[in-house]
Amino acid sequence: MRAVTVVESGVQIVDVDTPSPKDSEVLVKVHSCGLNRADMVVADGGAHGAAGGPGTIIGMEFSGEIIKCGENVKNFSIGDRVMCSGTSAWAEYAIADYGRVIKIPDNNMDFVTASTLPIALATMHNAIITIGNFIKGQTILIQGASSGVGLMGLQIAKNLGAKLVIGTSTKPEKFDKLKSIGADLVVNSKDKDWVDQVLSATNNEGVDLIVDQLSGYTTNDNMKASKIKGKIVNVGRLAGGNTEFNCDIHALRRINYHGVTFRTRSISEIRDVYSKMWTDLSDLVVTGKLSLPIDKIFQFNDVADALSCMRANQHFGKLVLKV
Repeated sequence: MRAVTVVESGVQIVDVDTPSPKDSEVLVKVHSCGLNRADMVVADGGAHGAAGGPGTIIGMEFSGEIIKCGENVKNFSIGDRVMCSGTSAWAEYAIADYGRVIKIPDNNMDFVTASTLPIALATMHNAIITIGNFIKGQTILIQGASSGVGLMGLQIAKNLGAKLVIGTSTKPEKFDKLKSIGADLVVNSKDKDWVDQVLSATNNEGVDLIVDQLSGYTTNDNMKASKIKGKIVNVGRLAGGNTEFNCDIHALRRINYHGVTFRTRSISEIRDVYSKMWTDLSDLVVTGKLSLPIDKIFQFNDVADALSCMRANQHFGKLVLKV
């Protein structure tokens, strides 16, 4: 099969063996792949020594049809149209554990649309509801709101009855679009007074919950923008993983600071994340209340252009690779 693989000079479509599913896995004929920023890190690994490295097949989000099931796979059959998360997804065939597979709703949802949803839904449901313990009527701030995962977070918060939904972006030209997706207020995290803007909008109390995809330079300001005894859920490090942490602010505001990643979760934990997410959010997906705008669709052979588009960071919504 053909697969987008990391090579010394970047990425290249090469012929590799079609994988075989283990007992708890399905083999999917891939139709469409969603691009995520973590894919860009892996893609850059061949040339810059980041995650991945030569021989790595890129991709973690895809949709398609099941063509083979392992013996222990539950509730899925050959021919099912599915959306999945996993590894080595940018290929003609990909593997997924059955717990990371969701049947595409029978509401005329196409493969392209389906390929944009699994990671954003699972990440933000886990951050907002499971870890953040979000309660209707609370205030929430999504740091890095213009990413696909961030856009989903805005919508989840709005649909679950947040009193105030705040998003951040460093690109003012995206502010109105973020408001159309669900943000009540948008601030620029590079502005020196963005914390004051958040405090002003929350009667000087700060927000109940911050979902942080940036870290880096936002870390201490996030704590300043948080309510006393508020929660911060760290789901990403797009602005850097190492930074100075002001322990005094953390203590004074008595903040519950949670770090999350899928990389150290067991497969049983990941299955639980996906099961709870789909139980809570499936109706909102089926009715179209949770969806992501698609900025551009690339053909499989144009994967280099897709990665260049993501690096430029001018898009709004998801980039998709059609196999």
